Amino acid sequence: MTTIDPVSRLVTRLVTRLERPVDATWLAAFRVLFGLTLSVSMARFIWNGWIDTFYVRPTFRFAYFGFEWLSPLSAEGFHTLFWTLTVLALAMALGFLFRVTALLFCLGFSYLQFFDVGAYLNHYYLATLLSFLLWLSPAHRTWSLDRYLFRMRSPETVRTFWLYLFRFQLAVVYTFAGLAKATPDWLWHAQPLGIWLSSHTDMFLLGAFFRQPFAAHVMSWAGFLFDLNIAWILMLPRWRPWAYPVLIFFHGMTSVLFPIGMFPVIMTLGALVFFSPAWPRKVLNVLSRGRIVSVQPLPASDPAVRGEAPPRRVNLERLGLGLAAAYCLFQLAMPLRFLAYQGNVLWHEQGMRFSWRVMVREKNGSVTFVVREPRTGKIWHVSPHRYLNPVQEREMSTQPDLILQLAHQIRDDYRKLTSSRVEVHVHALASLNGRRIQALIDPKVDLATIPSGVAPARFILPAPIDPPPRIRPI
Repeated sequence: MTTIDPVSRLVTRLVTRLERPVDATWLAAFRVLFGLTLSVSMARFIWNGWIDTFYVRPTFRFAYFGFEWLSPLSAEGFHTLFWTLTVLALAMALGFLFRVTALLFCLGFSYLQFFDVGAYLNHYYLATLLSFLLWLSPAHRTWSLDRYLFRMRSPETVRTFWLYLFRFQLAVVYTFAGLAKATPDWLWHAQPLGIWLSSHTDMFLLGAFFRQPFAAHVMSWAGFLFDLNIAWILMLPRWRPWAYPVLIFFHGMTSVLFPIGMFPVIMTLGALVFFSPAWPRKVLNVLSRGRIVSVQPLPASDPAVRGEAPPRRVNLERLGLGLAAAYCLFQLAMPLRFLAYQGNVLWHEQGMRFSWRVMVREKNGSVTFVVREPRTGKIWHVSPHRYLNPVQEREMSTQPDLILQLAHQIRDDYRKLTSSRVEVHVHALASLNGRRIQALIDPKVDLATIPSGVAPARFILPAPIDPPPRIRPI
């Protein structure tokens, strides 16, 4: 009993702290801003014709391990899905039938995220996670159509638990993005930033700075320090008013310099969760000269007001905390799983996705597949053009697991053609952060015999050990 009581008291205190009510307007503001952002993102796909480019026209897709069962939609199905997601995101922003619209949006967006590896982007993955958390949360408790249509009388508060969970998710993204930059390439050689900035030396005003030999190093260190520290600085009330303008400037610059889509917008708006929970109400009070009604408090009889854990719900709260802890551990484990593999993760890419390694590598490559029929000795040279569009080929050419997937498809096709066993070898060359091009895949290995999976890939050759060349601005 003596060993259980201290643990029990600690859990009770933790539950009590996380159960304390805070103004729900921070979560309502996040719901509105996130919903509007994702609605614009879906509309951009419709407007720019990206649905056909990325989902309809490709005849081959790269499947995530374990998600091979996902089936493609028809052309009409994909277009309908994007229109539906646009409407669902708007409904989610308005808080209309929130539990239903948020769930449907989360499922539909998750389908797009896990349908094709070649379309992976960090901010799509982040949007998937945030939509999942948003669906679980009571984000419709205030400032929502649901509250008025269904005359919800629940207090306009949420538990502190939700605030900490959203902060944790954003902090994970920033912190691991910073840790990913703690490499010699980024800090000592200023690569790949030096390569990218060399193409912006004619930019108005900033071009003169980019032409300086120290510019890439200054910006590399600034990016490293920003990503590593910004989330933790935003948690300090005294520093928030100074840190958030820096965050806006940083994401604004990256949006101007690099084509990274909605990521800067999502991060800029998402970082508002680090402010006081009542910040939206305070802003509106200032704008309306104090005419906004203050938050409806919890009744005095509520145990959370008295600083007590609700006894009848303690088991349920412990279950919720356990599930939240499992989620948090998963978010920590995914970026760290690269430690299970030897070598340079930027080269072999095992553990690269879902790890928040944002803009830390510039890779280019070329791939040719060689099919051999052992029975006759006949050889075919197969170009990826036969299976992939230019966007897919660019993604595949530097990612070994995608090369392996296409090799398996070629193996299956030529088995049908020859009615016998075939070998599939590959001549894959790649360049990492401006280094000289070298072999990525062992050409002696028969990829037709290598299974897909998460085990260390022995067919990938060692990463280059020479430093990247210094890029001199023009």
